[in-house]
Amino acid sequence: MTAQAWIAGVVGIAAIVDDMTRRRISNWIPCLAFGCGLLLHVLEAGWRGAGSALLGTAAGAAVFLVFYLAGGMGGGDVKLMAGFGAVLGTSRLLEAALWTAGCGGIMAALVIAASSVRRVWRSRRAARSGAAELERESSASKRVEAIPYAPAIAAGVWLALVPKS
Repeated sequence: MTAQAWIAGVVGIAAIVDDMTRRRISNWIPCLAFGCGLLLHVLEAGWRGAGSALLGTAAGAAVFLVFYLAGGMGGGDVKLMAGFGAVLGTSRLLEAALWTAGCGGIMAALVIAASSVRRVWRSRRAARSGAAELERESSASKRVEAIPYAPAIAAGVWLALVPKS
């Protein structure tokens, strides 16, 4: 296992745990990814490696900045992808972003399916209880549920690091 994979594994697990439990990503997690990625690339390729890590960081932030500005993604997700950009460098960042989008789409489909199943069960229960509860349930079901995106980002990065033969 490469140093890059170890860093991605540790940072990814920390981000997933933080995002799933607190619904936010602490700043130390992307900072750890950035610092370790920069150090790794400097040790491997000197100044050229530092340039690759810094360009990867900028590209990683740019990938999700549009979604953040549109309100569809949190700032922690943007910082996490920027940190992973330092780890991956520019060479693997695009692949990781594409894998992340695919994993995020699968997660969204699963959340929509689970929400639909819950809605069906609630309406059946409300039909048995009466119309008053049905009204209460329908107004409660209109809430927008945010999906923690760190699992999709981590999975995308991990998939980009899988050796291709």
